Amino acid sequence: MMRNEIRDSIAKIVNSFGAKLYDIEIATEFDDTILRVMITNEGGVNLDLCADISRELSLFLDVNPPIEQAYRLEVSSPGIERKLIKSHHFQSSIGEKVKLKITEEGQVVGTLKSADDNGIVIDIDGEERKINYSQINKARTYFEW
Repeated sequence: MMRNEIRDSIAKIVNSFGAKLYDIEIATEFDDTILRVMITNEGGVNLDLCADISRELSLFLDVNPPIEQAYRLEVSSPGIERKLIKSHHFQSSIGEKVKLKITEEGQVVGTLKSADDNGIVIDIDGEERKINYSQINKARTYFEW
């Protein structure tokens, strides 16, 4: 588990480049531990921005290790279809299509109208519906190809 002051410092470094910290996850792929720092940016996230932030974060994390074991740092965009986990993820996705898996109901797709600390309002085929976070098993933005 990462300490809050490390998370806050990572957010400050990301913000210093004009981007926003979307989320941090620690993943294991094969035998590698990956510290994945996902960022968003008003004009989009490009490779140069990720590389610049990665260099700066590497310097900071070498002095302030975020986790005890060896890891590989990855800085990237959360992607066009990104997981929505925290309330601020939902709040930053207002106006976008979302796909939800709801307890005892299954999957629904609609447009996210609003979000607060308790839940969301989603428009499903012209009908607005309030859903509490506790009812949502899985959520992600949804892009129709």
